[in-house]
Amino acid sequence: MRENAKNQFKKSVSLLHDQEKQRVGGSRQGNKIRLADFIHENTQQIVSEWSTFARTLKPAANNMTPLALRNHIHQILAFIVSDIKSPQTSSEQIQKSHGGKEKSSTPSAAETHAALRLAGGFNIDQMVSEYRALRASVIKLWGKANTQMNGVDIIDLTRFNESIDQELTESVSHYTKKVSYSKDLFIGILSHDLRTPLGAISMASKLILNIGALNERQTMLANQICESTSRITTIVHDLLDVTRARFGSGLPVMRSHMDMGFVSRQLVDELRIAYPKRNITLEVLGDLKGEWDKARIGQVFSNLIGNAIQYSFKDSSIDVVVKGTLREVMISVHNEGVPIPLGKIATLFDALTRAVTDEGEHPEAVNLGLGLYITKEIVVSHGGTIDVTSTEDDGTTFTVRFPRTV
Repeated sequence: MRENAKNQFKKSVSLLHDQEKQRVGGSRQGNKIRLADFIHENTQQIVSEWSTFARTLKPAANNMTPLALRNHIHQILAFIVSDIKSPQTSSEQIQKSHGGKEKSSTPSAAETHAALRLAGGFNIDQMVSEYRALRASVIKLWGKANTQMNGVDIIDLTRFNESIDQELTESVSHYTKKVSYSKDLFIGILSHDLRTPLGAISMASKLILNIGALNERQTMLANQICESTSRITTIVHDLLDVTRARFGSGLPVMRSHMDMGFVSRQLVDELRIAYPKRNITLEVLGDLKGEWDKARIGQVFSNLIGNAIQYSFKDSSIDVVVKGTLREVMISVHNEGVPIPLGKIATLFDALTRAVTDEGEHPEAVNLGLGLYITKEIVVSHGGTIDVTSTEDDGTTFTVRFPRTV
């Protein structure tokens, strides 16, 4: 019995050893061909089928040559063949599945492919679909050659899928990094190349007004230039804030000692001048001193009160309350108007979203819908929260809470 058990154990070890040799280096099992060798021997057919699919990705593929459409696919397939054939331990497989495989410092074929696809006008969905098509082409063609699968084939297929996922991950990561760089470049161009000429226009119009000896029409035109320039500057600042918030750099916050009550009075007075026909009330309660970004807090007041003015009934008042407690400062802005539908509240603070009632978009909603998004980002960057309630009976109330410490 003991001798039989020993022989059985030797046979098991020998079988496992043979399977491992087949997995790493074996090319054929009888009439069957291993997946890595199949890819190597049928590269042209795989590339041809994959290129046919790539041509359907319109409009990016319209002006691309067949060579451009096939760029780096041979290198990607070569990597897959090499990866499938290379020995891999269980821990290495787990590490790869978690995206932890070490990457070379030089650009891979997948990264180069991503860069060229971005330059060629392919969007990220189209690029991902290319990998999906490549995976399907290989499996389909190999399946026709191998009508029956065994355990070694399953291992090969698993390794193949791991390799495709590795290449796809590298391509997507590189694509998104390139896009992020483009966004940062956009911020730089917008902040420098637009704000400078706008500042010059604004200064020139103010100088014209100070020269004097202008007739009524000339004065009106100069004032119009000042107001229009100011509005454009505000839009530029809003776009800069949105770009920073949405693409990773975040809104800059410069905390300093300030009085929230003073800022609220200042902003309400400015808006009363800007909207002399509207009744804006302000109630200030409690200790309102703390460490916040004064300019950003001013944006919160301006955006919320401006939003209330825009979407309220003309004969109703805008009620602002600023209240300080031991742990936080609370700001509420209330207005009477057509209520915001419940289904719209969930996306109200998204960028490029304007308040829409059951009767449709407000007729005076001419802005880009950035104010509430920027307001939310400012509040969140201070560690606070913002909420809204809106009913026909109680009106619409935005409530912001700023903690005294974060």
